[in-house]
Amino acid sequence: MKIGDWLMPVFVVGILLASVGTMAARWIWPEEATGDSVRVPIFSALAARGNDAFNAACAQCHGSNAVGTDKGPPLVHDIYNPGHHNDEAFFRAAKQGVPQHHWPFGNMPPQLQVSNEQLAAIVRYIRELQEENSIFYRPHRM
Repeated sequence: MKIGDWLMPVFVVGILLASVGTMAARWIWPEEATGDSVRVPIFSALAARGNDAFNAACAQCHGSNAVGTDKGPPLVHDIYNPGHHNDEAFFRAAKQGVPQHHWPFGNMPPQLQVSNEQLAAIVRYIRELQEENSIFYRPHRM
């Protein structure tokens, strides 16, 4: 067998693996998530209070309109749909912190300055943003 006989198949497999990796990375880290691309609804009264609380406590890392930053992931993303991360998951995250698992940002520290009332409003704000951007409950399957 000559070197050229196996080089082309190895090259093709490498290109295919790189393509699959790029597609997976785009699902995990959507480039199109920007403040301009997120549709913002007219919020309910509770979600409007949540918007204010989010901007005060969460936007520094999770970005304006929850689009993410270099410090924290976008919450307007299908991985945070209610079937994968229910409302209680947001409460636990804020109260207990979260070890890094979906994203490359490191651990999220507890946000103990945020009250349960503020958290309820923040979760409503996130859910209304998600719904406006076609992110709805989907059962989580492992």
